[in-house]
Parts: sequence; C-alpha cells; structure tokens
Amino acid sequence: MRRVHSMPFGAEITSDGIRFALWAPTAREVSLMLDGAERPLTADRDGWYRHVSQEARAGSRYGYKIDGDLVVPDPASRFQSDDVHDLSLVVDPQSYEWSNASWTGRPWEETVLYEVHVGTATPEGTYVGLMGKLDGLRDLGITAIELMPIGEFPGRRNWGYDGVLPYAPDAAYGSPEDLKRLVERAHELGLMVFLDVVYNHFGPSGNYLHAYAKTFFTERHPTPWGAGINVDGEGSRAVRDFFFHNALYWLEEYHLDGLRFDAVHAITDDGKPHFIEELASRIRQAIPDRHIHLVLENEANQARWLDRDGNRAPKLHTAQWADDIHNSWHALLTGENEGYYEDYADKPLQHLGRALAEGFAYQGDPSPHKDGIVRGEPSGHLPPAAFVAFLQNHDQVGNRAFGDRLSHLIPPERLALAQAIFLLSPQIPLLFMGEEWAASTPFQFFVDFENDPDLAKAVRDGRRGEFKRFKAFTDPEMSQRIPDPTDRKTFEQSKIDWSEIDRSPHREVLSQTRHLLNLRRTDIVPLLKSQYRGSHYNVSPENTLDVTWTFTDGTLRVLANFGDNPMSWDIEDDARVLWSSQGIKANGKNLQLPPWSGVIVKGQSA
Repeated sequence: MRRVHSMPFGAEITSDGIRFALWAPTAREVSLMLDGAERPLTADRDGWYRHVSQEARAGSRYGYKIDGDLVVPDPASRFQSDDVHDLSLVVDPQSYEWSNASWTGRPWEETVLYEVHVGTATPEGTYVGLMGKLDGLRDLGITAIELMPIGEFPGRRNWGYDGVLPYAPDAAYGSPEDLKRLVERAHELGLMVFLDVVYNHFGPSGNYLHAYAKTFFTERHPTPWGAGINVDGEGSRAVRDFFFHNALYWLEEYHLDGLRFDAVHAITDDGKPHFIEELASRIRQAIPDRHIHLVLENEANQARWLDRDGNRAPKLHTAQWADDIHNSWHALLTGENEGYYEDYADKPLQHLGRALAEGFAYQGDPSPHKDGIVRGEPSGHLPPAAFVAFLQNHDQVGNRAFGDRLSHLIPPERLALAQAIFLLSPQIPLLFMGEEWAASTPFQFFVDFENDPDLAKAVRDGRRGEFKRFKAFTDPEMSQRIPDPTDRKTFEQSKIDWSEIDRSPHREVLSQTRHLLNLRRTDIVPLLKSQYRGSHYNVSPENTLDVTWTFTDGTLRVLANFGDNPMSWDIEDDARVLWSSQGIKANGKNLQLPPWSGVIVKGQSA
C-alpha cells in the first residue's frame, strides 16, 4: 500500500512531472534552483510561484533564489540531507510500500502515552534505535509512543522546539523511510504513534520565510519568540493551510495516530472560525475512518475545545495536557513555590483534588503567578479522558536548571504513592521516557548552534539568565553551574541508560510500573469505555484527599493521607481494593492510613 498526502506546497510528483510550488508574496523575484541549474519563475497575483519539471526526479536537490542572491530551502521540504540552510531533496512518498493496510488505530480510552525524544532515548539516537525498544514498551503496558518534535532543526541535536522546516523529519534521526519503518513496526505491535508539532513559532536559525513571505508573520500578536504567526490577517489563508496540510501530512503520509499541538495559547486568532477549531475540523473531515487523537497544550485552560457530542466522541480535540494536575502534584510533593508553582503552592492538595475530579484547577480563577489574570473555563462536565495527566514531561524536567527528574527530588515512598494515583486515575496517563524505572539520567536543555557563535552565546547567556529570578541562582557562582545547552556533553548526559532496568532500585520501580499498568488495563480502561456520570472530591483540614469518579460500569475512588497523623476511612461493602501503600491496615471495610499513604478502590455500578 502506498501513502501520500497531496498538498499545494513543496515538490510533488505528478503525471506531468515534478511540480514545485512556493508562496512568496513579498519577494521581488524568485528562481528555482534545481540540480545546479537556475530557472526564473513568474508569480501569479496571489504570490505563488509554480513550475513543473520533467527533468527533476526523486533525489533531485532544489531550492529557491530570492531577489537575486539568497538561496533558501523549500519551507515544505520533505527532507533535508544537509541541514536547514542547504538545498532540499525531492522525495517520492510512494516509493515506500506499507504492509499494514488494516491498521485503524486504538480507542482513546486504551491510551497510555510514552513521551520520547528520539535523539536521547537510545544510544544510537535514531528511529532504528528506537524500534528496538518497542517490544519492551508494549510488554510494559504502553499503548502509544509520543515523539517530541522531529521537524528539521539546525545542527545535529535539539529538543525539537527550534524546528524551522515542519514537513521534513530531521536527518539526524534517519531517513523518512526509517521513520515509516518505526511507525509500521509500532503498529505491528499494537502501539499507536503520536507526534508533537509546533505551530506557534519557528526556531531562531534557518527560518527564511521572512525573506520572501513577510505576511506569514504579524506584529499584531507578539509571542515569547517574537512576531506571531499570521492566522487572521491579510494573506492568512495560505498560512493556515500551511499548518493544516502539515497536520494531515503526518497523519496520512506517515500514518500517525495522533498529534500533540504545542502551546496553542500562543496562537492568537481574532477571526472565525478560530485556527484551533478549523484545524481539528479539517482533520476530522479528512480522516473519518480511523482513530485519530488530537491533543492540546493550552495554558489558557479553554474547555470549549474539548466538548463531546451525543455519542461521547470529541467534537474537535480529544484531550488536553493537564498541567494543573502535574503542577499540583509537584508543589505538594516537593514544596517548591517559585515560577508557575506559585499558583499551586498555597493549597496544593485542594488544587490537586479539583484537578483530579474536574480536569482543571483553574476554571476562571485569578492566577497569582500572572498578576491576578483570570485563567480557565469550567471543566467539570468533561470526562476524565479529556485530560492527559503526568508527573513529569520534557518541559517540567528539561526546563529545570539541571534537568532533574521527580525521582531525584523526593523520597521513593512519596514517588510510589504519586505514581499509583497517577496511573490508576481515569485521566489518560503520560510517562516521560525513563520514568518507568526512575532513570538516574537528567534531561537537560540542549541545542546545536555551532555554525552561529553569536546565537550560541545568546542562548547560553539567556539560559542562565532565566534562572536569576529563582533564589537558588541569585549567587553568580551557582548560576555558572547551569549546564551549557550548546555543549555536546549536555546532550550526551541526557541520554537514558537502559542498563539500569536490571539493577536495584530501578528494577523494583519498573516492576511496580508494570503492575500498575496491568491493573489499569484490566480495571480502569473498562470503566472509561462506559458512560461517565460525574465526580466529587473532598480535602480535609488534616490534609487527606478523597476523590470518587462514577461511571455506568462502576466507581473509582482514591483515598490518600498527606498529613502527619494516621487517618481512618470506611469504604463501601462492594468496593474492592486495587492498590494500597505499604503499612495500611484493614479491619473489615475500615482502613487505617498512616501519613503519606493511599488506597485505590473500585466499586460496582449503581
């Protein structure tokens, strides 16, 4: 079976030859550079430059000369063999023959996500290297891998959020065919594959759009990365289509099962339909016969994008990353109160209870961290599966000064309690690579700007400057200890060590993770597939938490004691204990919970 996504951008193989198309509305003149030859192009009135070549072939190198001197790659390049500043390669998507024509994905309720950075997940740092880990992840209970962004970025190493050519899987990890083999192997094992995509900004090196398509950006909507993407002004139709086709390209041409949209709160759209709405609608209309899962990162906590229809299916987006759940857990477990943890440090258990029961902790409440700005919309009507929960991810680990994981910060007993509640709660869980065995390696922020020393210095200085507002880094000497993101050693230190899984204490943590994921498969997923009826929670002055979710097929209840004194609870006669901390004593249906312990029980349907 052959798969290709047809689009108006880039180089596309047609029956008449290879069609090249570039939207360059603010260029004075454009030439196609093809296999060493130059061909001047003429624009239509909408700023499109097109040419069909019968000489070009798969593997041809091409680019565009702008205004007589600047040669740039294709912004819709399908592959860059020589990094972001060089020529693009013509790719024939139909040269790869897929063998899994019957794969249509898996229901969302079965999802257990495993976030992975291809470059640091294995010693090889490639798609092929990652393929070798899929069997073990499947056996652990993972049902989906989520790749951090792979769009072509400058240099040989990067988190992925500095990508500038979003259609080109970065050559540092292998070829497009290697990526397709990874997807195909995952599907053979019953694993879904998600991709994190970035539609809110481009990286600082290798983005040439400003040279010939200034209207791709707008000063009306500034972002932390500079001018915003123009999705609502003059010329925005081409801009919107560039991203809409990118999403469909990954889902169709690479047969991916889902996308995670990075920081959509940074995409400002004053028009209708909103970019976020049209994006999901276009995907739903184009691919109605597969399980396609669309996940948002949205600091604004806008529940409107997560509504369900009468059949309990997502109208637009499937779920949102539940930062409130993570932030509440982190403040509760570590006591940290700086940065965005300021919003949760005053009453972390109250925030955690609300977030577990209703999805968002902030539902139209003022944010102290943002000077009282009101954030969020009511979310209690949404099912728990509308939220992706996590104890850590690339952001909350990598954005720490030293990239330390949660297991580096808290005692194992507290981590075990949090992990059990996290994995057996009805939200969709996401594990960050290595979390399943409490990996000892950090995950630090890294980039490769060796060809631009000025930019490298700016990033290095900027990274250390970010932490000056934190008490621990007011001392300049301490600030200098922050790893240099441009140093290759920072990248190498972030590679996880798979040999740890056979050693204590990692072996025991992995065993516990496997046990919890098996319980999730047998006892939690069936509940999620039934109709959600609602939830309630209670947080006591003694720092105890009691959360119950009700489904037509039963109830799920979390009881946890985060206080300093033992507490007692009675559970229902029909309740069955799924998991409990060590040290809990039971007298019939009465449970005695010591400090920092918990129990998870499942009840029968009403």
